[in-house]
Amino acid sequence: MMAEKNLAPEAGAEGELTLERVNVAPAQTWNRLRTNDITLTVPARGRKGDVYFSLPRLFEGVECGMGGAVTDWVESQARGARYVEVPRDEKREEPIVVAVGSGDVADTGVMVRAGAEATIVVAAGDLTKVTGSSVRSGTSASLLRVIVEAGARVHLHEYVRVGSDQQHLESVGISAARDARVDVHQYLLGGGTVALGLACDLAGERARVDLGCRYHAGSTEVLDINEVVRQRGRNTRSELSYNGVLEDAAKKGLRTTIDLVHGAKGAQGNEAETVLVLGDDVVNKTLPTILCDEDDVAGNHGATIGSVSPEQLAYLADRGLSRADAEQLFVSALYEDALMHAPCPEARLLIGDSPQLTETFDEVEEA
Repeated sequence: MMAEKNLAPEAGAEGELTLERVNVAPAQTWNRLRTNDITLTVPARGRKGDVYFSLPRLFEGVECGMGGAVTDWVESQARGARYVEVPRDEKREEPIVVAVGSGDVADTGVMVRAGAEATIVVAAGDLTKVTGSSVRSGTSASLLRVIVEAGARVHLHEYVRVGSDQQHLESVGISAARDARVDVHQYLLGGGTVALGLACDLAGERARVDLGCRYHAGSTEVLDINEVVRQRGRNTRSELSYNGVLEDAAKKGLRTTIDLVHGAKGAQGNEAETVLVLGDDVVNKTLPTILCDEDDVAGNHGATIGSVSPEQLAYLADRGLSRADAEQLFVSALYEDALMHAPCPEARLLIGDSPQLTETFDEVEEA
């Protein structure tokens, strides 16, 4: 079941709005480190006279990673909300695709009923080959809320690759019931400013989330990530893994929080990050956090930050690769992994012409 509504053209004058201190982690550190949040300036278009199609009120209770201010802004700027429902015990073969072109704002709610299975793809960037529209600079955004009922399974893929003069906001909220399984695959592949927040509520017993995030930022790009897993049900499980490459003068902030809530006996959570730094002016901030209000639980976190080792460089130099070529192997491997695992044409188009790829999009398609 799917409901959509297209609205009339935008009404009213366009201004700007400053969203202060968004993408905030539940537990904050010293403010002078400027690790706790990000402030963004976004467009504010007047909507007087528009008729907005909203999601069912059940979605109002889903916590989203970037916070309430971003949720309110997206709802005020989107031309309408899209609602998709996957019926009970149905395995949906066709992905649910949220295509966010340059300058677009999308508000999406997905209900996955008990025992069902679905794949959701968010593709944000230059999608002119799909939509036929022209490339616009400015701000794009996606707000995605997913309710996963008992025993259901969701595969969420997020692909973000916007221009160096653009910013993208991506806020995700997931609520998982008893025995629900959610796996999240994130590929954040550049943009002037990319801010992503995800909140997952493991509300039911034995609910589980597995999240893998791969990212690349270069030049003077800004990447800000805030992800929260609240483990409320007994014997819940979360596995969070991050792997990225930072070049030139890129700036990245990562805040990951596993919240082991009172009553979540038997819960386990792990988070780990590996960062490869390839620039002298890179700024990397990582804030992994475990919150615990229960005994009989297990939580682990860690981060590894470094550059290509001399042994690796020497090994590759013996095979005719310069230092720059060797470093770019790590970058191209990230993009190739993203392309090989892209589940829909929109995602493949976003990265198929990336200069970091050693294979062309056509070669991968033929394979």
